[in-house]
Amino acid sequence: MSDPLKNIPIKVVPATASPDDDAPNELEQVSLYEAHKKVYPRSVKGIFNNWRVLFVLATQLVYLGTPWLDWNGRQAVLFDLVNRKFFLFGLTIWPQDFVYLAALLMCCAFGLFTWTTIAGRLWCGYSCPQTVYTEIMLWIEQWVEGDHTKRMKLDKAPMNAHKLRIKTTKHSLMIAFSLFTGFSLVGYFTPIRELATALPRFDYGPWELFWMFFYGGFTYLFAGFMREQVCKYMCPYARFQAVMFDSDTLIISYDEERGEPRGARRKGVNPREEGKGDCINCHICVQVCPVGIDIRQGLQYECIGCAACVDACDSVMDKMGYPRGLIRYTTENALNKVYPESQILSRLRRPRVVLYGLLLLAVISVTTGSLLMRKPFKVDIIRDRAALVRETNEGWLENSYSIKLYNTSEQTQRFRFSVKGLPGIKLTTDTPVVSIPGTGSETVAVRVQADPQYATQGSHEIHFVIESLDKPGQVDEEKSSFIGE
Repeated sequence: MSDPLKNIPIKVVPATASPDDDAPNELEQVSLYEAHKKVYPRSVKGIFNNWRVLFVLATQLVYLGTPWLDWNGRQAVLFDLVNRKFFLFGLTIWPQDFVYLAALLMCCAFGLFTWTTIAGRLWCGYSCPQTVYTEIMLWIEQWVEGDHTKRMKLDKAPMNAHKLRIKTTKHSLMIAFSLFTGFSLVGYFTPIRELATALPRFDYGPWELFWMFFYGGFTYLFAGFMREQVCKYMCPYARFQAVMFDSDTLIISYDEERGEPRGARRKGVNPREEGKGDCINCHICVQVCPVGIDIRQGLQYECIGCAACVDACDSVMDKMGYPRGLIRYTTENALNKVYPESQILSRLRRPRVVLYGLLLLAVISVTTGSLLMRKPFKVDIIRDRAALVRETNEGWLENSYSIKLYNTSEQTQRFRFSVKGLPGIKLTTDTPVVSIPGTGSETVAVRVQADPQYATQGSHEIHFVIESLDKPGQVDEEKSSFIGE
């Protein structure tokens, strides 16, 4: 079905005509959508490009390498959904600990707010997965097809055996890398060594295959084809970043006062003598931009802060013998001479940054404190509701319970149980001492007996006491109820 909004006839009134003019006006079809033009970013060298390469390698080393790390005989980072346990090195997260997931999300949110207010979209330019994967796909493209000029000529050339071979090689490498990213993702949920062992037979379950191809397919689609379109039209960060920006946020800016008016000139000529600024209008800053914008037109939401234009412009300034920094990291107030650029760091103490920082610090502090004080075991008490109360041969009343024990530590622990809350109350079980291996769990059936003269009709509050025999002082009390006659 065709899009009814793509081409809409619009009545065009000449500027010299009156709106009431009876003269007929032609109808012109105007597209409401911007035509997509493939961006062929030119390679660039410089200090910021070196930082981008470093971040690409570091993020991929962490993402692709972490599943292969071992910790105490198991995978160091493993989200075991089947057994409902998340392993993070020496920390085991159980379903009862999912409050830490909320804390993690809050840390990410406040961290993003704080970082964006301070440094704009540096995350996008250096560490965002879309940027990182796009950079890797560009490396593959440049290695197979050549520089940006050769890539443009190849795309314009008619299809032949040579072009088919190059395109097939490029996309084969891109697909292989994308599938490897999907394989690594699944390795966080299924032990990656098991995945590697099953690879020759391709013996994977349906969910494992789905997520490998799902993640790998979207990596290939987003980084191999859509690229800057994801940043411009799909990423919500680019849209709401303006809410967190202020005049002291670090951005990439073109120094219009110094650079204008633009124009070509011979090397060694003083541009001021010719009535020109330092910008020679070479357009290299546009050619290296991965999203295809001209930074000289001012701050734009498409800009991801990667500083490729800064490296490109600095190299041109070096060749021309001009000072660097025509395009640079700065703030709007510094660029407008509200304060010198040497005071940019001192502007971190503004209310917005302090507020976000304090909220982030509070969440991190509370979460860290909770983790440090967390007991090495967890307990759930479940009363048997099928038989609420029964009378023993001795005439006592008895309730049955199941005690679910979780050993959250990495070492084996032994546990002992007792109960209190009613005079003479006692606990009996077939396993008075339970041994649970590290990160394991066990369900123990126990019976609680009470004297009928104290366990009168109704519900009575009691407390189960669970003591770790291997960690002296670690005792947990769980409240429950005893049903009398």
